[in-house]
Amino acid sequence: MPTHIGDCTTLNNGVLMPWFGLGVYKTPPGEVVETSVRMAIEHGYRSIDTAKLYDNEEGVGIAVRDSGVKREDIFVTTKLWNTDQGYDQTLQEFDASLKRLGMDYVDLYLIHWPGTRLYKETWKAFEKLYKDGHVRAIGVSNFNIHHLEDILSDSEVVPAVNQVELHPRLNQAELREFCESKGIRLEAWSPLMRGQILDDPTITRIAETHGKTPAQVILRWDLDHGVITIPKSVHENRIKENADIFDFTLTVEEMAAIDSLNNGTRVGPDPDDLKF
Repeated sequence: MPTHIGDCTTLNNGVLMPWFGLGVYKTPPGEVVETSVRMAIEHGYRSIDTAKLYDNEEGVGIAVRDSGVKREDIFVTTKLWNTDQGYDQTLQEFDASLKRLGMDYVDLYLIHWPGTRLYKETWKAFEKLYKDGHVRAIGVSNFNIHHLEDILSDSEVVPAVNQVELHPRLNQAELREFCESKGIRLEAWSPLMRGQILDDPTITRIAETHGKTPAQVILRWDLDHGVITIPKSVHENRIKENADIFDFTLTVEEMAAIDSLNNGTRVGPDPDDLKF
C-alpha cells in the first residue's frame, strides 16, 4: 500500500498513476481552480482530475503550466460529457478538451457516464485516441458491472480505470471485486460523501486512535482497499490535511468496522437511473 504522496499504482497497460490526487468538481473556473491546483501541486499532489462538465479545464491547464513541475510529472485526467458521446463527436470533443487544457495529450480520458445508447460506439473512439497516442490510458466513470461486461464483450482495450462514487456508505464491494478480476483499477469520487459521514461515531473513534481526522481515516481506508482517491478542496489547510495520510494504515478490524457502515446510500445518481 502507498506510503508517500508520490506513490503510484501500475495500470493494466503499464502506465503509472498516482494513488492520490485532487478532484476539481464544482471548483469555480478562473482564479479559484488555478489557485487550488497550484497549491495542491506545491504540497506534493501529482494527479489532477477534471472534466468538460466542470467548466474548469482551462484553469487546470494554466495551473499545471505555471506550477514549475514538468508536464510529464503531473497526471491529468479529463472526461467526455454525456451529450458528446458517439464516435465522431467523441473525437471532436477530445480535441476541444485538449485545446482548453492547452496540452497535446492527457494521461487518462474517461467516459463520464454510460447513459443508455452510445457508450460502446464512444469506446471505439477512445480506443483510436489511445492507439494514436493522444491519451496514455483510457477508462470509464460511473459504470456498473453490466456496463463493463458489455464493453468487455467486444473491446480491444480493457478500461484501465473505473471512477465511481465510493465512500463508507457505498463501499462498492461487488464492483471492486469485479474490477480487480478484470484488471480495472477503481477510483473513488466523493470519497468523503460531501462531508456527510465525517461525524460518524465509528470513524471518529478510529480517527482518535490514530491521532488523525475523520477525513484522513476515510481516505486511508480507500488506499488500504486498493482504491485511487481524489478528494476535492479549494482550501490550503484541507488540501494539506487530506494528503497527510501516508504515515499510518488501518488494522484489519478497523477496515472491517468501516466496511460495515455500508448501506447503499448515494450522494449522486445511480448510473442506471441517469438517462440521456
